[in-house]
Amino acid sequence: MLYELATLSLRLRAVPKALPGIEAYTGESGTAGRLLGCWETEIGEIVTRLLVLRGFDSAAELAGERRRVLFGSDPFGIGEYLTGMKLETYEPFPFLSDVTPGEYGGVYEFRTYELAIGGLAPTMAGWEQAVPERTSMYPLTVAMYGLDGVPRITHIWPFPDLNARAAIRKESYDRGIWPPPNGPENIKRATSTIAIPTAISSLR
Repeated sequence: MLYELATLSLRLRAVPKALPGIEAYTGESGTAGRLLGCWETEIGEIVTRLLVLRGFDSAAELAGERRRVLFGSDPFGIGEYLTGMKLETYEPFPFLSDVTPGEYGGVYEFRTYELAIGGLAPTMAGWEQAVPERTSMYPLTVAMYGLDGVPRITHIWPFPDLNARAAIRKESYDRGIWPPPNGPENIKRATSTIAIPTAISSLR
């Protein structure tokens, strides 16, 4: 499984108008990939943005759909509302299950760590060690590494609400579960965005 994370910047107050277009575009007959999640950013960069996660069974499938987006005049069916678009390709950590749609929480955190050169392998090894106990506290949507751009990982965590997020994170630190071994020392830059599932998201 490969994943595409699209960051779509929109005109002010365009989200309700854009969602039907994204749902139709990604669900069109013959379209490769599956729409897994669609979130509106709430805390992070102050701009109207949607985060769209899609899953693909092969690199060829993803490449074909990427060409459709790039060469089309109406990407994601919302060209009239778009002010910016970033498309990123990821492969999941090999010891994790595929993303499973379902209801997990009212808020999701998207964390991206740009890594030191050579830092991916030790980072992933630390995650493999720490993830089972951390996910026993609350599930992980996905952790994945970039196949394009700067060396980085992106992980997506659901939470019931922001108070639960703070409590779960504190407990994981206090118990020594998190952060994973080899993690902090391999991070060059970290960003975090809080986003809310939209009506068309299979992850809620």
